[in-house]
Amino acid sequence: MTAGSRGDVAPYTGLGHGLSRAGHEVTLVTHARFEPLVAGSKVHFHALPVDPRAELESSRGRGLHRSGTGVGKLVRVVAMARTLVGRMTDDLVAAARSSDVLLLSGSVGPLGHTIAEGLSLPYLDVPLQPLAPTREFGPPMLGVRSLGAVGNRIAGHGVGLAVEQVFAGALPAVRERLGLPRASAAVARRARERQERPVLHGFSPLVVPRPRDWRPGLTVTGYWWPYDTVSQLPPLLRDFLDAGPPPVYVGLGSATVPDPERLSGAIVRALRRAGLRGVIQRGWAGLGAVGDDMLSVDEVPHSALFPRMAVVVHHAGAGTTAAGLRAGVPAVPVPIQFDEGFWAARLVALGVAPRALPLRRLTADTLAAALLRATRDPAFGRRAARLGARIRDEDGVAPVLAAVNGLGAV
Repeated sequence: MTAGSRGDVAPYTGLGHGLSRAGHEVTLVTHARFEPLVAGSKVHFHALPVDPRAELESSRGRGLHRSGTGVGKLVRVVAMARTLVGRMTDDLVAAARSSDVLLLSGSVGPLGHTIAEGLSLPYLDVPLQPLAPTREFGPPMLGVRSLGAVGNRIAGHGVGLAVEQVFAGALPAVRERLGLPRASAAVARRARERQERPVLHGFSPLVVPRPRDWRPGLTVTGYWWPYDTVSQLPPLLRDFLDAGPPPVYVGLGSATVPDPERLSGAIVRALRRAGLRGVIQRGWAGLGAVGDDMLSVDEVPHSALFPRMAVVVHHAGAGTTAAGLRAGVPAVPVPIQFDEGFWAARLVALGVAPRALPLRRLTADTLAAALLRATRDPAFGRRAARLGARIRDEDGVAPVLAAVNGLGAV
């Protein structure tokens, strides 16, 4: 069960496929627009009614662009999400009633926990980000620098409480519906924490080492790669790649921006100033470019495209960050909101990106300078290639499979 943008869904298609190959019957429960992602994977699909792209393009969603970053934006998102949760509850409960085990992303955790309790189902938390508080770094969802050991832990608990508030309005009705006694979100959360249930995190320990102050049971498994059967790129894209040196990929995934035309112009000018060709993914931001040295594309599997790039410029979402690392090519992260600042900082710390370039600071000059560093200093490419080879050797599905089997799932 998961909710959010494409990056909140795609890794679970690969996880689900891996569990299916091991003999389990798997259903992905998420927004209807993502059903094509499981085509051919043997993973079943149960649709949730909310369309995340429509919500982001609504007047309420566009208002997030004016929210800045950090706590202010988180408050606005919590308020927006609270109005949407109730619309998904019926389908989450219906899907759970025909299940033996629930695997819950961080985006539906508190609601999924309540449903599991009410239906007496075992569950596993399988987040894509490090959500548990730690002294070692600030909460990724705030996208802030370290607040110090004490400040990091306090902020981590604060973000956890904010996430609980997303579901606070929906939980009482769900508890009553499933015959559970009344309990506040805080009480339910403390009860879960006392159980010290296992949590399996879908990212690589080479990218974010497991914090030393995490309790036992919090595991970092390695990445779950999106299910993908496409190994051949579209002919027009193949021809473009073959016609010259490796280009630069630029894409912002499921992020939306207030002025796509202005941003597209700055990106093209930056690429040309750096003497580089570009593959521009339109995405939800609506980017585009024209010219013999530029090619605009729609959805193309990162696993097939990224290894042929000189650099990947992206919004530093968890999934796209992982895909770039897997491909072994340098990055220029352009974080926009939430955990993207966290992943961007990790790319810089790992030495595979020259700098993080937040969207609000992106100009033709700043992007061109970052691209020149990434392409002209061979150390970035060497480090990226070495890290990519090690990440490709990891098996993130195996620990989840072992945990599911340990629950007695059939």
